[in-house]
Amino acid sequence: MNYHFITIEGNIGAGKTTLAHLLSKHYNARLILEEFADNPFLPKFYENPKQYAFPLELFFMAERFKQQKDLLQQKDLFQSVSISDYLFTKCLLFAKVNLPEDEFRLYQRLFEIIHQQMVQPDLLIYLHAPVSKLKDNIRKRNRPYEQSIPEQYLFNIQETYTHYIRQHNIKTLFIDASNADFLGNEKHMKAVIDALEHEYTEGQHYLNLP
Repeated sequence: MNYHFITIEGNIGAGKTTLAHLLSKHYNARLILEEFADNPFLPKFYENPKQYAFPLELFFMAERFKQQKDLLQQKDLFQSVSISDYLFTKCLLFAKVNLPEDEFRLYQRLFEIIHQQMVQPDLLIYLHAPVSKLKDNIRKRNRPYEQSIPEQYLFNIQETYTHYIRQHNIKTLFIDASNADFLGNEKHMKAVIDALEHEYTEGQHYLNLP
C-alpha cells in the first residue's frame, strides 16, 4: 500500500469513523479523528441554524487546522501511514451549505489563507450512501442533536461533496456504501483493502462492495 496519508469522507452517518478505525488497525496507521463533540455550538446549531452557523463553522475550522497541523508534522518512525476521518476542505463545503452568501465569502477568505498550510491526502476515500441509509445510521448511533436533521439538508451536503470532488479532479475512490457493513462483513473490509493495493491516477474511481 503506497499511500501515506488517506482521508475518508462522506455525508453525516456514512460510516467514516468506523472505516478509519478498521483501516488504521490493519495498517498500524496513525489515526486522526474529528473531535466534533468538543464543538459547543453543534447542539445549538441544530436547534437554530441561522444564529449559530457562523461560530459553528469557525470553531470547526480552527480545531481541524490545529489537529491536522500538529499530528501531521510529528514524525513517527513506527507509523508511516496516517488515516483521517475527515478532509480539511469539508470546512468550506459545510460552510457553503450552512452560511448566507456574505458570511460565506468572509469564511472563504479565511479558509483559503489556512488551507495553503495544510498537507493534502494522497488518496480520498468517499463513502456514498443514499439518504435513507444515512438516516438509519444516524438513528442507530443515537446522538440526540442529530435525530432531527432534515433529509433535504443531507441531500444538500451530498450534492456539495460530489460536485466539489468532480470539479477539482481529486484522486478519489468512491465506495458504494448503500449496504456497507465494515464491522460485520469481512468481505467488505477485504474489498477496500484490496482496492488500496492499486495506484490510482487523478480523478474518480469506483468500488462496489460484494
